[in-house]
Amino acid sequence: MTPEQQEALLCIALLAAFADGRKADAEREEIRRIADSLSTEAGAPNLSRLYQDVLLKRVSVAAAVQKLTDPSHRQLAYEMAVCVCDADGQQTDAERRFLADLRGQLAIDPAKAQAFDAQAAALAEVNPPDTAVPTPSPAIAAIAAVPSTVNDAELDRSILNHALVNGALELLPQSWASMAIIPLQVKMVYGIGKAHGVTLDQGHIKEFIAAAGVGLTSQYLEQFGRKLLGGLFGKLAGKTIGKVGGAGTGMAFSFATTYALGQLAKRYYAGGRVMSTALLRETYQGLLAPARQLQTQYLPQIQQKAATLDAAQVMALVRGG
Repeated sequence: MTPEQQEALLCIALLAAFADGRKADAEREEIRRIADSLSTEAGAPNLSRLYQDVLLKRVSVAAAVQKLTDPSHRQLAYEMAVCVCDADGQQTDAERRFLADLRGQLAIDPAKAQAFDAQAAALAEVNPPDTAVPTPSPAIAAIAAVPSTVNDAELDRSILNHALVNGALELLPQSWASMAIIPLQVKMVYGIGKAHGVTLDQGHIKEFIAAAGVGLTSQYLEQFGRKLLGGLFGKLAGKTIGKVGGAGTGMAFSFATTYALGQLAKRYYAGGRVMSTALLRETYQGLLAPARQLQTQYLPQIQQKAATLDAAQVMALVRGG
């Protein structure tokens, strides 16, 4: 994949991120930070400029589509746009219109598009914790089984298991695999709150995650950008899920994000939920450094888990079945 094609894909992803016109200032700033960060990667397109071009409407879907002549690249562009629009768990009318227009300009096969739309929507859904306690999958720690009496060691094991799974999901070549990361983070926070006697609904959990500075859309854009610039899509697009092997050794950033978020939730709910937004963000940033060190330590386990996950397990993790 050429740098020009990478830029076209990232342009479409950014256009999808801003399709609803409702991104909060904090989320916009986080997307800008990610664009700046990814621009420093060797051989990466100038994403800082591209971010400004998208915000100022100096680029269009049509111009980006023209650069994508390979059908597989066009399919990937559509899949990534769907995933970005689904990152916060729902599509707005504006996002649906954007995707319909993109689908037409990319000339995506309607049957393939419909199948992927359904798959992405299923992965984006989270069992509402306030109405249905998830039944744990064998692939992850039994979050719902955490007792009301706080057991720090058990919570730490649960957080680590979530971080390992999310790091593994990021290493999978399928564009939809990372869609499971945010729902699993939501379930992790739900389990931590429940262990401290607090029953949380989905809205509260997402507000907590956002307050910590972990944007839903921006987090997904970062995963996509690093996969794309790291060559994971190009190298592994033809392989089946579970055949990752030793690829993506410099990735699995979602391990650190998930681990730090879990440790932050432990402190927040143990302390009676009195942290301000500023303190939440400061504490989360302080937890990221040791989480990244653990990520390096646990990379072999992350890769091993990535090599054994299959599509059915990923869906089971999200659905809690």
